[in-house]
Amino acid sequence: MSALTQETHCDRGLDEVLWQARKAMDLPEGYRAEIIEAAIEVLPPGRRRNDVLAHRLRGALEARLAGSGFQVHQDIDVVHGRKVYAPCLFVAPEDLAAIRDEEGCGVDATRVSLIAGVVAPGADAHSGDERRRRYALAGIPVYVVIDDFDHEGAVTVFSSPDPDRCTYATETTVSYGTPVTVPEGPAKGLVIGEEVTRP
Repeated sequence: MSALTQETHCDRGLDEVLWQARKAMDLPEGYRAEIIEAAIEVLPPGRRRNDVLAHRLRGALEARLAGSGFQVHQDIDVVHGRKVYAPCLFVAPEDLAAIRDEEGCGVDATRVSLIAGVVAPGADAHSGDERRRRYALAGIPVYVVIDDFDHEGAVTVFSSPDPDRCTYATETTVSYGTPVTVPEGPAKGLVIGEEVTRP
């Protein structure tokens, strides 16, 4: 069954209930709420190591994007239909006012060219799989995952989304210490290596 067919058969009433409930939430500072599948997931603030990795990746992306009309954004939600994602960071045009979602809850996923996530301690694989499927469904061109907990650490770059299958055609995983390159989009050519993942 294609992703579009799956979307057609999902419970639109539940989607709307979750959307309204999320909009009404008053979360403590630093907490964020996502709607990935059929539930709201509240995310606590990241740990220090997560913040260090996100900060290093942000710096590398900013250097690559200088003068491109794109920039790195954090602490802003990405919206696709009635789903809401709270990525560590993402790349989109500099002027987010021009690409906000229709209700002003975040930015429209169709204008996001890269999403990056840093895996939190205790995160389960199922949650990561759901995010990957949803980002592919939204057509996010590049999804970068930095994972301290995959053996000695790994970086995975997903690219070439296939929204009909909710998957990415290309997946490249390297261990920490081995560089990997962003293959497309405004950050194309960015090498993610030890300058980001070092202890």
